[in-house]
Amino acid sequence: MLVEDGHVALIERQREDDHYFLFPGGGVEVGETAAAAAIREAWEELGVEVELGEALFEEEFGDARFVYYAARIVGGEFGTGAWPDHAARTALARARSGTHTPVWLPLDGLDGLDVRPKALVQLLRER
Repeated sequence: MLVEDGHVALIERQREDDHYFLFPGGGVEVGETAAAAAIREAWEELGVEVELGEALFEEEFGDARFVYYAARIVGGEFGTGAWPDHAARTALARARSGTHTPVWLPLDGLDGLDVRPKALVQLLRER
């Protein structure tokens, strides 16, 4: 979880009529640790190199386990991620998947937005 100057980094998603925001991240690949996956996903999705802090939250979604870490940017340029999984799809599959846009949103502006997972938003409020 990247928080800087009162803003949090999120991925804005638009899929057909569904508009929501996700914390950056993704699945752990075979032979990869959750921490290594978090670092890789920050690069792929956001275009930034990160240094991880403590694990803040874990959740299960389907058959996958997601671990969210405190993090800070140490390199790269926000918004330049290559999205290799998305780019490897067919044009039709990419269109069905919708948009994935990295954004910084003010922490005090999250009320009323569909931000997932909701438990992580609550954790932000408590910090």
